[in-house]
Amino acid sequence: MDQTERAFQKQPTVFLNRKKVLGRSRTGQRLVRNIGLGFKTPRAAKEGQYIDKKCPFTGNVHIRGRILSGTIVKMKMNRTIVIRRDYLHYIRKYNRYEKRHKNMSVHLSPCFEDASPGDTVTVGECRPLSKTVRFNVIKVTKQAGAKKSFLKF
Repeated sequence: MDQTERAFQKQPTVFLNRKKVLGRSRTGQRLVRNIGLGFKTPRAAKEGQYIDKKCPFTGNVHIRGRILSGTIVKMKMNRTIVIRRDYLHYIRKYNRYEKRHKNMSVHLSPCFEDASPGDTVTVGECRPLSKTVRFNVIKVTKQAGAKKSFLKF
């Protein structure tokens, strides 16, 4: 585990001070959970060394309720991203639709380190994680043609 914070970082359900047994070497224990609903646990969550208590795969958060999708707009916060959800609103008077959107703050676990703005994410509802965050990223789908696009000059 990388200890970069002031407090000692560990998973609360894993006991680290087990006595050593002769002839056996123990690799680092890690609690990994299957969140269900047909979503796979990422390899980075199983093999990674990060500690995130708000991660649905390794932390103390359960996905329940709504499953939504959106596009990543901003990634400037620490472990939190802003996604944009576009939808159509019907105007009865003109018998037409207008485009609308909502921005949502969503927790992004360190196991999705390759996410970038423009990617499509699937998010699941969980308990409130902060004042504005109530959803957690459970799957990242790369945007089409991500290799050819320029990020910045």
